[in-house]
Amino acid sequence: MDNISYYTIFSLSKPKVSAPVKHIYFALSLILYLMIIIFNLILILTIILEKTLHEPMYIFLSNLCVNGLYGTSGFYPKFLFDILSDSFEISYSLCFVQGFVIYSSALCELATLTVMAYDRYIAICRPLNYHSIMTHTLIVKLLLFSWLFPAFSYGGALLLTNSMPLCRSQIDKLYCDNLGIMKLSCKSRTSHNSYGLVISFIFLLMVGFIIYSYITLIYSCVQCTDSKNKFMQTCVPHLLSLINFTFALLFDTMYSRYGSIDFSQGLYNFLTIEFLVLPPIFNPFIYGLKLTEVRKRALRMFLNVKVTNLCKGE
Repeated sequence: MDNISYYTIFSLSKPKVSAPVKHIYFALSLILYLMIIIFNLILILTIILEKTLHEPMYIFLSNLCVNGLYGTSGFYPKFLFDILSDSFEISYSLCFVQGFVIYSSALCELATLTVMAYDRYIAICRPLNYHSIMTHTLIVKLLLFSWLFPAFSYGGALLLTNSMPLCRSQIDKLYCDNLGIMKLSCKSRTSHNSYGLVISFIFLLMVGFIIYSYITLIYSCVQCTDSKNKFMQTCVPHLLSLINFTFALLFDTMYSRYGSIDFSQGLYNFLTIEFLVLPPIFNPFIYGLKLTEVRKRALRMFLNVKVTNLCKGE
């Protein structure tokens, strides 16, 4: 216990690349972050400004995009600054804030996908009761659930970790996370692991519900042509988003707990940020292309803005 220290600065994983390559990393990361902001804002503004899109499915979709902006704000600004300054260090308090933003966002995405699965289940399997079930009150409750439950779940884990004395200060990631900080602890992590297992079980139940809802939806679609068309139009984007997000988050979690030191550091860095790269840009893109109503209204709204600006210029 004499070797226990209370660190105020953590060192993050540093990409082992030359200076010119770092500038390429910075340019690509900046372009990607700007694309994430632009694509998600377009979808959010389209849904807000078009009253015909003020329906549960589109409201939950806009919530998914808002969460994408929230989660990426916890990573990209700090990562871009680190590349320019070549420091890759972070204060103790900011480390906890970054971990909270990134992972509460990840859990919020899973909760939102669960809510969207429930919405599609009601819309396709119980269409006559859809509007009586999906009331404004229920929509507000589902939105609050998708944000508050992940925030309190991950916040509780961080509070437990905050009470642990640390023996090291090197986090083997490009950003902070709870598991990374826990590995620096000098004490046993039994209680923290137990808490993590309980929370993981609850979120696995969400995944189980999503799987159950889709099995039911597919069975319903086989028997009804109208249900099949609705499934292909509104559920396929949701299913693609779920597969992409689940793979990324599952790898990050499993490697953080059981990863091998023989794994390529460059590939590891990419796969650990994959859920901060692909879903935020994939979601608005795939939904914008697949959902006809969103695509038409987005094009109409922004083309009208362009035409109006041209007319004023004349």
